[in-house]
Amino acid sequence: MIYLYVVFLIATVAMFGAGVVEQRRHFAQLNSIPHRVLVNGIRGKSSITRLCAGALRGGGLVTAAKTTGTAARFIHPDGSEEPVYRKFGIANIVEQIGIVRRAAAYRPDVLVIECMAVLPDLQEVNQAKLIKSTIGVLCNVREDHLAEMGPTLDDVARSLSRSMPVGGVCVTAERERLDILAREAAKRDCELVVVDPESVSDADMARFGWVTFKENVAIALAVADLLGVNRQSAMAGMWAAPPDPGVLTVKMYAVAGKLIKLANVFAANDPESTLMNIERLLGQRAIARPLHLVINCRPDRVERNRQMGALVADIDPDRVILIGEPTRSARGAIDEAWQDRVVDLGGARAAADLLDAIVDGVDRVAALVAIGNIHGQGELLLAELDTLDLVRPVEPAPVRAVPWPTRRAGTQVVRGELYQPLPRPIRPQHPAVHHPNRRSWPDGRPSPRPRNRP
Repeated sequence: MIYLYVVFLIATVAMFGAGVVEQRRHFAQLNSIPHRVLVNGIRGKSSITRLCAGALRGGGLVTAAKTTGTAARFIHPDGSEEPVYRKFGIANIVEQIGIVRRAAAYRPDVLVIECMAVLPDLQEVNQAKLIKSTIGVLCNVREDHLAEMGPTLDDVARSLSRSMPVGGVCVTAERERLDILAREAAKRDCELVVVDPESVSDADMARFGWVTFKENVAIALAVADLLGVNRQSAMAGMWAAPPDPGVLTVKMYAVAGKLIKLANVFAANDPESTLMNIERLLGQRAIARPLHLVINCRPDRVERNRQMGALVADIDPDRVILIGEPTRSARGAIDEAWQDRVVDLGGARAAADLLDAIVDGVDRVAALVAIGNIHGQGELLLAELDTLDLVRPVEPAPVRAVPWPTRRAGTQVVRGELYQPLPRPIRPQHPAVHHPNRRSWPDGRPSPRPRNRP
């Protein structure tokens, strides 16, 4: 019996020692990366991660990045990317250790990484132990993951704030719960920078080859500004950045002699973001009525199914197609006035049969808007459409060019309850030149300057 106790004690001490060694090695790799940007929030994290990485590459900073969204990707400093391997396909925040190790091998100036934790405690562990970010991004507070971070949106805001860097800087586009974020930032001695989406012009947005939002671009510009990258270089880098696989897209297909414009809005799976995306596409004339709304339901997302059904009254589609299961969870939330427009295709169906049933209700030309969660029948539908040839890409409507803003309109610094304009810093002509008047980081480090590499 004593022998077993001794073996157990030796094994415990060995595991503890190995853990200490691994943690020290991980912290050394983190410290070799001067600036670390952790992107958190409810919607748009992957797009913001790519925009920030593109903006910093445009400014000449060696930047590695990692996204977690629809398809996790490691983005190399040259902009190329590859999928993140996950054993058994299961996501775990421990994978951040391997990502930091891969990024440190490039000796980068910046690592931009998306937060993959949902539980509040894990969000704090992700920040304090795995990333130790110097710049945090908290893009927005929306209705999602309420079971883990809720039940109210105020609770979600406080949960997300646990990823704010202590003594660092946090950038946000959130407005409705800004007072909560300000109080949480003050607790952590964190400088909260609030961006104004209107500081990004329509002409800037028109040059993107994919659909994104002014809020996301404004956040990336603020991060670039904090790291000494001028606006022109940052915008050029963002325009050249590849989009996330789950980004909002509109494609046109010819199916059975009919033209279908498919708007893939699966990635925006909370009600507010879904409605915002559809309104944006309608406003840009990327899609037009008649609208055929496809709601994909999942048995493990019953509450989200109800939320998507409740959106029907706001979207006002000509037809509602329910796929997946249980469709009754979405149908029960649809207003009575739209019940006669509902077509229930619930259950497991073959992809070809599913597409045929959807297209049968289209007269000649229609926009097909897919919302809800992509997994299950939604994946089958998209895979079947991908076997067809595109008729042509759908471009956003042209917009009138406007002059570049002469100042950083609306950007603010928030400390507690205090709101004040953020002064325009004196800009160096090249990011490698550090101006003596530029502020330093809270720990005393100056703004970054690229290192010469062999």
